[in-house]
Order: sequence, then C-alpha cells, then structure tokens
Amino acid sequence: MKLSDYVAQFVFEQGIRHVFVISGGAIIHCIDSVAAHPGLRYICTQHEQGAGAAADAYARVSQNLGVAMVTSGPGATNLLTSVCNAYFDSIPVIFISGQVATFRIKPNERLRQKGFQETDVVSIFKPVTKYAKQVRDAKEIKYELQKAAYIAKAGRCGPVLLDIPDDLQREDIDPDQLKSFIPPLSEALEPDQEKIQDLMELIKSAERPVLILGAGVRGSKTIPEALKFAQYFQLPVLLTWGAADILPHDHHLNMGSMGVCGPRAGNFAVQNSDLVISLGSRLSQMITGGKQNLFAPGAKKVMVDIDREEFNKFTPNDLQLDLMIEADLPDFFKSCALLYASSAPGDAFASWRAQIKQWDKQYPICLEPYYQRRERVDAYVMIKQLSKALSPGDIILTDAGGNLSWTMQAFEIKEGQRLFSAWNHSPMGYSVPASIGAALASGREVVCITGDGGLMMCLEELGTIRRYDLPVKILIFNNQGHGIQKQTMDTWLNSRYVAVDQKTGLYFPDFIEVGKVFGFKTFSIANHGQIDTVLKEVMSTPGPVLCDIAIAQDQKILPMLKFGSGLENLDPKIEADELSGIMAISKAASVNSLHS
Repeated sequence: MKLSDYVAQFVFEQGIRHVFVISGGAIIHCIDSVAAHPGLRYICTQHEQGAGAAADAYARVSQNLGVAMVTSGPGATNLLTSVCNAYFDSIPVIFISGQVATFRIKPNERLRQKGFQETDVVSIFKPVTKYAKQVRDAKEIKYELQKAAYIAKAGRCGPVLLDIPDDLQREDIDPDQLKSFIPPLSEALEPDQEKIQDLMELIKSAERPVLILGAGVRGSKTIPEALKFAQYFQLPVLLTWGAADILPHDHHLNMGSMGVCGPRAGNFAVQNSDLVISLGSRLSQMITGGKQNLFAPGAKKVMVDIDREEFNKFTPNDLQLDLMIEADLPDFFKSCALLYASSAPGDAFASWRAQIKQWDKQYPICLEPYYQRRERVDAYVMIKQLSKALSPGDIILTDAGGNLSWTMQAFEIKEGQRLFSAWNHSPMGYSVPASIGAALASGREVVCITGDGGLMMCLEELGTIRRYDLPVKILIFNNQGHGIQKQTMDTWLNSRYVAVDQKTGLYFPDFIEVGKVFGFKTFSIANHGQIDTVLKEVMSTPGPVLCDIAIAQDQKILPMLKFGSGLENLDPKIEADELSGIMAISKAASVNSLHS
C-alpha cells in the first residue's frame, strides 16, 4: 500500500470528509490519494492561509478534526497565521506539510538549505502547535498519525503538524507491520473535592454572583452541563465572545457579555459582584481590562480551567484568584452534581439579575440617535437588523477589527445559532475562508461578515466559494478604511491618520464589480431604509452572494475601554452622564448629516 494512500484512509477513519489543499511538488502524492479515496473530497483553496482557516472552521462546526495539506517551504510557512488561530483558540486541526525527499534534507542547522523549497517547518511550528514532527521513516507513519490525532483532541485541544518528505509519501508499506501509538494511561485529573465544596459554600453565601462562561465550555462539549449548573443556582451568566452563542439572547439567565468592548450592563455586573466564577475562560485582558488588579475588586474570584498555566500566568500585580480548580469541565460538572441537593435551592439572586437587566435597558448598545443617520449606515443598526433577519440555527462568522466588535456587541443570538471568529489571534481576512469550511462541515448557508480591509486580505478565496458554489452570504462592512485603527489613532495620535484609508496609503476597489467578476450575485445597502428589503433578498438568493454595506466612515466602537486601562470607573451614575454625552453627539451627527 502506498504511504500516501494510508494517510488518506486514516483521515477518512477519523470521520473527516473534506480536506483543504493547495497543491505543490512535495505534497502531490498525498493530495492524489485523497482524490482517489471514495469517501473523501479535496477542496482547493487559493492560498494556504485560506486552507488553514477553512480547516479550522470545519473543526469548529463539525466538533471534530479538520485537515489541511500543503507543500514544503512557502506552502508550509503560509499556514502559520491559521495555525496560530487554531492554537490560541484550542481548535483540533491536523496540518500536513510535504517536505523535500529525505536525502535532500539539510544535515545540520548551520546549513541554510539543501533541497529546493526546504524549510525547517517543525522548528517554526513547535511554539504554536501541541505536537510538530517530521516523519523520517515510512514505518512510523501509523504511529505518528495516531499520536497526532490523539494529541490534537486530548485535554485542551489544539493543532498538530506532521511534515512528510516526498519520497516517503510514495513508498510502499505494509499496514499490518506498522507500529501503533498506544495512548498513555489516563491520568484523570480529579477535581479537588474540598475545593468543590468551598465553591458551593461561596455560592450559598453570595449576594451578587456572576458566572462567566468561556469558549472552553463548547470545546469540552459541556454546554448542557454548564446550563444545568447555572439554572440550578439561578446564576446570572456573562458570556465571553468565544461563548456568545451558548445561550440565546433572551434566556432569563443571559446577562450578555463584558470586557474592554463589553456592554455597560455586563461590566457593571462584574464590577459590582461579590463572587465571580469563571468556567472555561482564561480571563484575558480583553475581558478583565488592562489593569487586571482592578477587575471585580469586591468579589471572590474562582477560576476553573484544565490548563494549570492559565492560573500561573497571573503575577502579584495582576488579578488575584481566591479559588483555583484545575479540572476538565466534564469532571468538574460531575463533581458538582454529586453535591447538588435533591431539590434546587430556590432563586436567591432574582433581584440581582433584575438589577443587571435594568442596567441593560438603561444603557443599550444601539442608541436611538443611531437610527437617525440619513447618509450611509450605522454599524450597530445594521447588526441589530441582521440579527432580526436571521433564523435559529444559522451560522454566522465575523472577521476582525470594527466588524467583529460591532457584531459581538449588538448581535442578538437565537436558539441554535453559531457565531464565531478567530477570537484570540484575530487576523484580518479570517471569516471569508473560514466560511468555506463552515459551509462544507454543516451543509448549510453561512453568513460571513467582513470589513473592506479584511476582504482585501483574502480576495482570492471568493474564487473558492464560487468554484464550489457554496451558499455563503458575504456582508462587507465598508467604511472605506481600517476604522478601529482610526479610533486608536484618535486616542493616542491626535487623529493623525497613517496607512488606514485611501487618503493615507490604502486602496479599495468597487466591491460590487469585484463580486461580479467572481460570479457572485451582488447587492448593496446605502442607507437604513434599504436594510430590511436587501437582507431579505440576500438570504433568499441561492448560492454565493456579496453585499456591500456603506458603513459610516466616522463609525466608532462604543463603548470601548482605552487600551491598557482598567475597569475601575464603572459607576452607573458616572456612565449615565457619559451616555448622555454620547447620545447628544450622535444626535448632532445625525442632524448634521441631514444638512450636509
């Protein structure tokens, strides 16, 4: 049996049906074997970063492994951004890179290169993978594939990379003679029962608790258990962006999000709480604010995480944890269930939840003056209307920068919807290629939100969507520049704009014409009066669709904490004054637009 045929069969046996590829001299045998396998379909993206993003989203939607195959040298190095996405978001993807033949591999690190397009990809990818290995013996292929797949899905998930030389791919092997990988004996990390008991006591004594759920809840496949935990105690739930689609927006326990761009209600809740319980979230500075010692200053802080290093990262000047429970979430919830009483403890936090809900009504994300714009489109209004137009179970992807923030601040999740991005690495140009993987993994329509800048990073993947006639609806939030960078420059550089729009170095084409060239059905939205009608047309049109939305060029992300600042000034009375100022400015802007 040809080794590359064995690789293809192994991929199939993992329950994978699509492999994302870019061909090249050092990977042709693996791709040929995928093409010949009756149960697999190869998908040609136009760039290796696109192949990696598609495999990443395929894994997120399928809740299984994703696979991408690329050639040696530049083919492999072009994967790096997408590998980082999967690593930082804990997504299990197998990346397979071809390599020059074994006899052309350089003999030592001092030699820069021996074989044409040879690159030491293992050294490059080791810091951003759970496992990276070059296969040097054909007899090791079964062992290495099994080991890579195991590591990708074990514990805290993440990507792995196998680098397979060209001559090994075409070597004949006897599968019955290959060595197998035997997973290590499970070293079950049993949660500390005393700490679980301590947590129960903290909940009983709390008056204003909040439960933060992070992306690790979905990653560990414990959404039902997390919801049961929250409902048993009737805890108000705050969702990180990576967990925003765990609960529908109108669930009585869902208090929204929090953090640097979080709604005021969520930040008021956490800053006025007396107990913070974090499950499956690493409590990054995007959640806690730059000065982490100011996060939830009056609260006991409990963090449950499978990765010990997420506890160890906090220095004495950072966030101080009162209770650290190192555990896989399935084991944690089992241990908690053992301590549940025969009947629920009642609803001790109803008035506290009502207060948070009142803050939410008092300080909305989408203010009334935003609707009064007459020229171009307010991003918050657009997202609100989009969320109303979509159906339960829809898949929505968003990109980076402004369109990511506006979406996560204003989108109202419905039952069963998926909403995700490359949360932690957050590159421009993720959502379009990722929508390819999401569409193939689900067999459903995908709504892809991107910015003008993000689309310019991945224009070539419009060809992939058109080639496979995928039902991807691309919504371009076109503010004719890199809006989030402008906002940063407003803060730090007195609005001296450099390299952020067409006036200062960038170039943006007519995206409608671009869409037509690629064979997309095209639409545009120029003002608020067109939103509902055009969205209805977009969603009812079969196949690939591109819609160019004229977002206001002065659009800001509001609220947004100044970079590096803490959450210490979150006083509802102070915010009320600030909000009045924002409304006045917004109203003036809308009036000015009427007379411009």
